[in-house]
Amino acid sequence: MSETSSRKPDTAPEFTFGPSAQATAGTLGTPPAAAHVDTKVSEVRQFLLARGNSSLADRSFGGLMLVCALSIFAIVALIAVELIIRSQMSWHKFGISFFYKFNIDPDTHLPVFWDPVNGIFYALPFVYGTLVTSLVALVIAVPLALGVAIFLTEMCPAFLRGPLAFMTELLAAIPSVVYGLWAVFVLVPLLRVNINPFFIAIFNNSTVVKIFGWTGLVGPTGLFGGDNYGLGILAAGVILAVMILPIISSLTREVMNAVPHSQREAVLALGATRWEMIRMGVLRNARIGIVGSIILGLGRALGETMAVAMVIGSRPDISRSLLSLGNTMASVIANEFSEASDDLYLSALIEIGLALFIVTIIVNALARVLVWAVTRGTPARVS
Repeated sequence: MSETSSRKPDTAPEFTFGPSAQATAGTLGTPPAAAHVDTKVSEVRQFLLARGNSSLADRSFGGLMLVCALSIFAIVALIAVELIIRSQMSWHKFGISFFYKFNIDPDTHLPVFWDPVNGIFYALPFVYGTLVTSLVALVIAVPLALGVAIFLTEMCPAFLRGPLAFMTELLAAIPSVVYGLWAVFVLVPLLRVNINPFFIAIFNNSTVVKIFGWTGLVGPTGLFGGDNYGLGILAAGVILAVMILPIISSLTREVMNAVPHSQREAVLALGATRWEMIRMGVLRNARIGIVGSIILGLGRALGETMAVAMVIGSRPDISRSLLSLGNTMASVIANEFSEASDDLYLSALIEIGLALFIVTIIVNALARVLVWAVTRGTPARVS
C-alpha cells in the first residue's frame, strides 16, 4: 500500500467540556446573564432601601444644628442687652467719666472714688487694680509657661512628656475658690513672713533709694512701701499667675508643635546648638501664636473673681505699692453686689460688669486670631 493511501485524512480536533471548562466558558465567553450572580443584599443596603426619602430628616437635622450654633450668639447678645439696660441709670448720671474721674474730699483733700453712702461711684481704682494684678501675673507666669512649653516640646524625655503635660493642664481644672483657700492659708503667710520683707529691704535700701529714687519705684512710697499685710495686689497677682500658667503653657506648646520639623532640621544642619535651634527655628516662627496665648491668659486674669476677692483686701483706692490693699472690677462685683441697697449702686456695679464683659470678649477674640494665625487648625502633639 502506498504512502498516500496509508495516511489518515486530516480532521479537526475534538474538544470535550468538563465541569471546570464549562465554568470557564460560562464566565468568559457567555453573556453576563448566564454567569452566576450573588443576589444577597447587604443589611446596610436593605436599611437604605427601606427608609425611603431622607430629605426631610436631613433638613431637620441641619436646621437643629444651625439653631444650636446660633444659640451661642443669642446668649452673648442677651447678656449684653441685659447689662446695657440695667446700667442705664449709671450711664446717664456719670457717662464715660465713670471710668476715669473722681471726687475730692473737702476736708481731707484726698480723692474719693467709691462712696455708696453719699452716692459717689467711680470705677478708676477697680480698673487700676485689674490692670496691675494682671500685669504682675503676666510678669510671673509668662517666663514659667514658656519654660514649661519649651521643655515639653523640645527637651523632655518621651516617658515624662505625657504625665508632665497632664499635670500642667490639671492646674486649669482646679476651682478658683480652692486657689483662694490655698492663697489665704499658704501664700499670704509666705508672702508676709518671707518674701515681702526681702523685697522691702531691697527697695528701701539707702543706696538703692539714692541711685533710683528719681524713678519713684523705691523708697517708702515705691513698689514695696507701706504696711506689710500679706494680702494685697501682690498676693492677687501671684495667685493669678498660678491660674493662667496652664493656659499660656498649653497654647504655647500647641503653637510650637505647629512649627514644621524641617525648620528645626535646617537650623541644626547649619551647625546651630539646641538653644539656637529653639530660639531661631521654633520661637521665631511661633512668636505670633505665643503672643496670642499670652493675651488669652491675660483675658483669664482680667475676669478672675473668687481667688482674687479672697486675697486682694477689697479697698477702693489707688496706690503705687504692690503691698497695698486694692480691688478689681470682678472682685468688687462679687463682694458688693449683694450689698447694693439702691438702684444707682446696683447700676454702677452692672456698668462695671458691662465694661469687663466687653474687654474680655475683645481680648479673647484677639488672642484666638493670633493663635490661629500660626496653628491654622494644626492639632497639638503631646507625645
